Amino acid sequence: MTVEDAGLGRGVELLVRQVGHWQQPRWSAVASAGNVSRADLVHRLVQEIANLAADAEGEPRRTVPRLDNDLALPDQLRVVAADLLAADPPDEVLARAATEVAATRAVL
Repeated sequence: MTVEDAGLGRGVELLVRQVGHWQQPRWSAVASAGNVSRADLVHRLVQEIANLAADAEGEPRRTVPRLDNDLALPDQLRVVAADLLAADPPDEVLARAATEVAATRAVL
């Protein structure tokens, strides 16, 4: 495990701890930066990490489904982060993903 692997894994775990207990009203609230809901912001992060994983695997990018229940977002984040780590991308890609996670945490 590289430092970047640990950084992404730690960032995802911190974000999941931050939001994992939220109920629907908190997910629906507007994020502190911008004019989108917290759920939309986290889903955008999930999609970005899924895109990085697809690129690292040499696969086409696919749209991550926006599920009806926002409470599934932490699980979706864990899955796409695990996919990215399993793809064994360059450290720069992992650092970019970790930066995205940290930026999202900061505005929630």
